[in-house]
Amino acid sequence: MVKKPIYLLVPIIIVLIVLLIFENRSKRNAGNSDVVEQTQNPRNEETLLNPDLIISSHETTTIDEFTEEQIIIDKIVSTMSLNEKIGQLMLAGIDGTAIDSNTKSLINDYKVGGLILYAENMSDTRQVVTFLSHIKSANSTNRLPLFLGVDQEGGQVSRLPKEVAKIPTNKIIGKINNPQFSFEVGAMLGEQVKAFGFNMDFAPVLDINSNPNNPVIGNRSFGKDEVVVSALGIQTMKGIQSQNVISVVKHFPGHGDTAVDSHFDLPQVNKNIDELQDLELIPFKQSIENGADVIMVAHILLPKIDAKFPSSLSKSIITDLLRNKLGFDGVVMTDDMTMRAITKHFDIGQAAVESVKAGSDIIMVAHDYEKVKAAVNALRIAVQGGEITEDRINTSVKRVIQLKRNYEMNDEKVEDVDINKVNDEARKVLKEYVK
Repeated sequence: MVKKPIYLLVPIIIVLIVLLIFENRSKRNAGNSDVVEQTQNPRNEETLLNPDLIISSHETTTIDEFTEEQIIIDKIVSTMSLNEKIGQLMLAGIDGTAIDSNTKSLINDYKVGGLILYAENMSDTRQVVTFLSHIKSANSTNRLPLFLGVDQEGGQVSRLPKEVAKIPTNKIIGKINNPQFSFEVGAMLGEQVKAFGFNMDFAPVLDINSNPNNPVIGNRSFGKDEVVVSALGIQTMKGIQSQNVISVVKHFPGHGDTAVDSHFDLPQVNKNIDELQDLELIPFKQSIENGADVIMVAHILLPKIDAKFPSSLSKSIITDLLRNKLGFDGVVMTDDMTMRAITKHFDIGQAAVESVKAGSDIIMVAHDYEKVKAAVNALRIAVQGGEITEDRINTSVKRVIQLKRNYEMNDEKVEDVDINKVNDEARKVLKEYVK
């Protein structure tokens, strides 16, 4: 028998080693498939937002292919169940002024990524601090901290308790037209919400008030001049961010030229992309270039771009326009899916599925516990049935985790609010600029 040269055996040995690695990895993954659901307190094992988190095994990936941050986030996502992943795509509203069984269920059973509170959830300073502390305690056994958001725009849209100093409308700020003042207004807003324990502010409004018949924007806008809206809106955004609070700019692709309030029905704007680029998109494009973290997409039908779906459910708007054309790679969030612009025309579960398919990262369901459950269940069924791939879900989860890491979020509780100090600082700034 002729002996084969040793070098001819090398490829066979390599193939056998690779097969053994994949077999061991498959066994390891299969053995761990239910770990996420069975773990009572994952944070006791590892703090998944810890920037020092390392990967114990990454055989086929080099640092040249992935940044260290991407590796960390991939590791986090790889340990999450589908239930946890879908939860991170949900930002839910809650009832009452104290934590109840439904809120606990959203946090512990549905693993929601965040909550939004409204004026009806907040009676006074002590109650809000206590409420948020109880919410954070309820979330302590989950892997990731919660987004805790509030609409604190200033003017008429100010949800914090009445003892908090009022900030002028954007219309007044637009008339003053001082970018430094706008930055300081943003910092005031950020300081106010952070003082109570919130980490996200749904502000500023970047809509241009181009339609005098608009029933929903009005004095929430900095004005009808796109240059002024861009300059002041971006400075307000940066001011909020300066307080380590996430700013959510809204309402893409522009709610200023509508004659219908999307809280009550679906507005329609008969403009094409070129027309939007000449006006409505300018503030959003500039906010992206200046570090916008989250963009909220409105419920508006633009039939010249997408005749079937409103912007919040439209791939043409979210993926083709916002992602690809404007280059936004941050977090895309919908406006509240319980607004009648959606509920009069779509099933809430269907709307959530279509929105994720279109490119949304976070679905806001700001009212009704049963509607939150319906949205979560519809997304789960869509993934299990192959309508949405788990990779698509992973893409959004990674963006959400990245944002939470960027702001070093945690569930640390606020013990008390020095409301007099917060108000005195606000009044000092207002006295300087508002005559």
